[in-house]
Amino acid sequence: MSSPQRPLGVADLVPHRGTMSWLDRVISVDAEHAVAEADIRGSSLFVRNGRLNVWIGIEYMAQTIAVWAGHRARQEGSPIALGFLVGTRRYDVQRQSFKVGECLRIQADCELMAGNGLGMFKCQILVGDETAALANLSVFEPQEGAQFLNFQKG
Repeated sequence: MSSPQRPLGVADLVPHRGTMSWLDRVISVDAEHAVAEADIRGSSLFVRNGRLNVWIGIEYMAQTIAVWAGHRARQEGSPIALGFLVGTRRYDVQRQSFKVGECLRIQADCELMAGNGLGMFKCQILVGDETAALANLSVFEPQEGAQFLNFQKG
């Protein structure tokens, strides 16, 4: 008799660790979508006077895309790799900040993932039933074996 498999968590899918890992829960993930949640705590990076500026939502969206990419890598039997946020289009916000104690529900929908590693995701952040932020994020996931210039002194 095999034991039931536990659901995948953030650490199973996203390479971020320590204070740079901002998501608390993976709600759902499949071939086209990822949904995660993050609890805003007073100890969270960038919280000032009980508030987190809404512009930081872009990173929450990017980490939710990383959930999607990590799930895809696991489905393919590939290692989870670092990806890069290339740009943001139309970051539309309905508030100026998130408050300590709020739970953010972040959704990322894959609209395009090209063979060269470039992708586009439609993202949103909800606080309760309220849409707090919307954006389109462009990302880049280097292909396995890709070489990058290494700029070192010497």
